[in-house]
Amino acid sequence: MRYYQDPEFILEMRIPDYVFGDCPLDATKASDIRAPLCPLLAFVNSKSGGQLGSELLKSYRVLLSPQQIFDLTKEKPDKVLRVFYNRLEKLKGSGDKIAESILSSLRIIVAGGDGTAGWLLSVIGDLKLSHPPPVATVPLGTGNNLPFSFGWGKKNPGTDLESAKKFLFEVYRAKPMNIDSWHVVMKMTTPLQSLDPVQVPHSLHPFERVSESDALHEADTQVFRGGFWNYFSIGMDAQVAYEFHKKRQEHPEFFKHQLMNQGAYAMIVVTQGWFLANVIHPSSRNINQMGDIYIQRQNDQVWKKLKISKSIRSIVMLNLPSFSGGLNPWGAPHNDKSSKRKLTAAFVNDGRIELVGFRDGWHGLALLTPKGHGTRLAQAHKVRIEFHKGFASETYMRMDGEPWMQPLPADDDSVTTVEITSLGQAAMLTTKKCIAQCVPDDTGGKVDLNGLTTPSRIDEMQATGGDDIEIQSVLSSSAGDNSEVRRKFGAAETFKRLTVQEQDVGFL
Repeated sequence: MRYYQDPEFILEMRIPDYVFGDCPLDATKASDIRAPLCPLLAFVNSKSGGQLGSELLKSYRVLLSPQQIFDLTKEKPDKVLRVFYNRLEKLKGSGDKIAESILSSLRIIVAGGDGTAGWLLSVIGDLKLSHPPPVATVPLGTGNNLPFSFGWGKKNPGTDLESAKKFLFEVYRAKPMNIDSWHVVMKMTTPLQSLDPVQVPHSLHPFERVSESDALHEADTQVFRGGFWNYFSIGMDAQVAYEFHKKRQEHPEFFKHQLMNQGAYAMIVVTQGWFLANVIHPSSRNINQMGDIYIQRQNDQVWKKLKISKSIRSIVMLNLPSFSGGLNPWGAPHNDKSSKRKLTAAFVNDGRIELVGFRDGWHGLALLTPKGHGTRLAQAHKVRIEFHKGFASETYMRMDGEPWMQPLPADDDSVTTVEITSLGQAAMLTTKKCIAQCVPDDTGGKVDLNGLTTPSRIDEMQATGGDDIEIQSVLSSSAGDNSEVRRKFGAAETFKRLTVQEQDVGFL
């Protein structure tokens, strides 16, 4: 018998039916029920991967209890988790040991593309759960950077019972890893007569004024907030992803297979002329022509303007070592030049994000070589991007698999600001093939690199009422009592249901 064919581990994943009901456990049946060692909830985007999502739903519902499996196109994950955790807390309060065990050992599967995975992570972060569950990701998108980083692969998996059982066994024996969460606030100031709604992805959420004294909302502004765990990018790469997204919206029947999607994506790169960028694309779309980028390093409250070459057309702010379907733009800096600039290897839990630039399509191809990498610009704890009036009327952005076209200021008095800050950590499940690296930790999560403040230290400062200078956003510096409301991803409060037109966007 193969290891994953042993039915015992499946039984250890099933959550007793009474946990989902309204009545406590019948005392006469209590002796026949024990707490599962690896209780599981699974969220599946049935629209991802062509028909793969819907097929996977069927397999999971056969292997596990149907009450543990949720279709993200029909059920809100924030509502599901709120109801489930409230039920567990109620049972725990009545002395239920099984509920107490499930609270501390629950695991979650999310099946979809990178956008779907980021959506669920943002919901978990917003719910402020007492025991946030670690998450495993099933690669049903095109790029699948999140699952690839943690060892779950980048190819769409099988959806039959045998394949689903293999995946569940990997989840059963997976190990958790903490990774940094990054909070995004985008603020736009425009004349009132032109204040049209901006079409942003469902991972960014409109942020309403929370009080009359809310300094974040000035006259004639739009504010959005969200979060990412893999990357935030601006420019060339996002424009390609946006065109791919449009074509898939217009003709979804042509984008049902991962290999075909990657071929279509490569064709867009060529037809948009990114291999002849110096000839075809105007310099007004170069990053330093559209605005300025400022960074703060850890334990440094001074914003410093980042020097960017005139030839850079794309900037990627990277948290994980996987981009464009498994490539690593940061690479492994270890030469004297990197040492002088204080650039180190990238870790997913050190409270720093890596900024990498690209000139054109040929520069991107360098990632295919053994030691290839982009232009290493900086490692930062905070990033602020200010867009001013220029010759370009728009640029393109994407965040964890979701691209959009971002209007740029049209007059000298307008500005668009994007601020990225560290906001705690999320727990991911990893296999032996995991390529993400953590800071060596012998201190129970409170890692200190040369005196650098890490997210675990930030959480400790907040819990003890300590100084909040290190994490306070410039955009929300005068938020007062509303700062805790603002420092959320927005997913649990402003849920938007996935539709066919909002499927995950992957990258080659």
